[in-house]
Amino acid sequence: MAKVEWKAKKVKLASAIIGASITLVIGVVLGLSWNNYAPYLGGRITGDSKISWSELNEVYNALAANYDGEIDKAAVIDGAKHGLVDAIGDKYTEYMNKDETTEFNGYLHGDVGAGIGVEMGLRDGYVRVLRLLPDNPAKKAGVLAGDIIYKVDDKEVYTWSTEDIANVLRGAAGTTVKLTIVRDGEEKSFELTRETINNVSAYVDYKKHNTAVITVTRFDNDTGALVQSFANEILNKGTQKIILDLRSNGGGYVSAARDLLSLWLDGEKVLIQKSKLSAVDDITYSNRGRALFANIKTVILVNNNTASASEIVAGALKDYGKATIVGETTYGKGVVQNMLNLSGGTTLKVTSAHWYTPNGNTINQTGIEPDHKVVNTYDDVNHSRDPQMDKALEI
Repeated sequence: MAKVEWKAKKVKLASAIIGASITLVIGVVLGLSWNNYAPYLGGRITGDSKISWSELNEVYNALAANYDGEIDKAAVIDGAKHGLVDAIGDKYTEYMNKDETTEFNGYLHGDVGAGIGVEMGLRDGYVRVLRLLPDNPAKKAGVLAGDIIYKVDDKEVYTWSTEDIANVLRGAAGTTVKLTIVRDGEEKSFELTRETINNVSAYVDYKKHNTAVITVTRFDNDTGALVQSFANEILNKGTQKIILDLRSNGGGYVSAARDLLSLWLDGEKVLIQKSKLSAVDDITYSNRGRALFANIKTVILVNNNTASASEIVAGALKDYGKATIVGETTYGKGVVQNMLNLSGGTTLKVTSAHWYTPNGNTINQTGIEPDHKVVNTYDDVNHSRDPQMDKALEI
């Protein structure tokens, strides 16, 4: 196998970390002319209506007058929209064109179609395999956690974002894709046949000592109701401890996080949102009359990819002393995004507030520290060991 020399490269943060709050708002219908939508962008985003868009027209006119080639005006407008939003400098605020909007909504609702069954994330400057879903093509072929995604169909992708790599790995069920990874500095290639992925947002399993393990993979709009549907079954089994597994859960709807918390907290404060756009804090409370787990011993499993709505859940249960947290420091995403539907099926995802735990603590960029720090190594994953789960069962 060929030996590869690796140097650290900066890879764009993937937008797989979903906003803590997704609020669908019908935006202003925008045309393709800067003059038509400049007032909306100037007033709503910067609060300054005196931005001169003539400078942008100057660049375009100079380009059109001097470029030796054809100019795709639609592509220019799309690129300008992306560039405008990227210039804000907030990694969570982004413009998504129609295709990107469709992909984002698919991620949010678990509609990932067909693929190879791996979870990926940015680690040590590279997009790596973090976890392999059971009974899927990658695991069967011998792909391992920790592998660097190097090439897809012989095209180098190792400097791409997680999202862009995921896009080329997905495809129609039954089609093939060549995946090349790097492991210990050595290339390895696999010919994989894509399969339809069953991607439920939550499920329950049972361990020894009357322990129920609730795994939540994302906070979809039905996740809270789904976990609530498990509640009576869990209680009827004489469960004495619940392990809530939020590892690698990137977030989703804040309403789903509230509904999940309502199984432990009865009408209590779970989230505080603060924004310069409002003089009044926005406080979210759990639902009343559903706290079936209020008196059951609870352990929460987290890792570096536990983010956003998952941190809302972990932070609230920690503040109220309802759970012990095991694992690694969480991601640290304490901001809220709103989704603005724009013309042509496009979307603006914009940071609109910062959120705080019930005790008023921010976790932004710092994350939540576990009560018991336990690391799962790639070697643990590849040999079906789970010291984090072992610790949760021990407590």
